[in-house]
Amino acid sequence: MVEKLIAIEVAYAKPDQQVIIPLYMPENTTVEQTIKASRLLEQFPEIAASDLNVGIFGSVCKLEQPVRDGDRIEVYRPLINDPKDARRQRAAKR
Repeated sequence: MVEKLIAIEVAYAKPDQQVIIPLYMPENTTVEQTIKASRLLEQFPEIAASDLNVGIFGSVCKLEQPVRDGDRIEVYRPLINDPKDARRQRAAKR
């Protein structure tokens, strides 16, 4: 039996660089398996494999979630500033 392959993209962006890696993966592949297959973690060693924050088209998801044809997996960088703290600091300046 021939496995059906689905088209998926893995995306990662830094302030000065954006990478989108197109892949064809078997159906029922998870987000985590797709990220490993993309070799993104090798290309960007600053991404901690143990602490990945990911989403599909802007919606946060778990690494165990199966991907679907046409999905774009986004690997998120950690926040530098807590948004609540940044808002408080802006309000304090006023």
